[in-house]
Amino acid sequence: MESTMLSADFQVLIPETILKNLNLKAGQKFICLIKGGIINLIPQRDIQSVRGLLRGAKPDNYRDRTE
Repeated sequence: MESTMLSADFQVLIPETILKNLNLKAGQKFICLIKGGIINLIPQRDIQSVRGLLRGAKPDNYRDRTE
């Protein structure tokens, strides 16, 4: 588990191993969510990067309903 700290300028440095693992780039934007006192940083991805991700998926009967 990696750790980091908040600088005097209120900036958080993301450890290099996490940057490489998630393929993050300088200037990339994040969505910040707070849940249960925990800050979640979610990288915003370009919509083009997920194009074709669900190719061949069948959207019918995808819910798990017992009605």
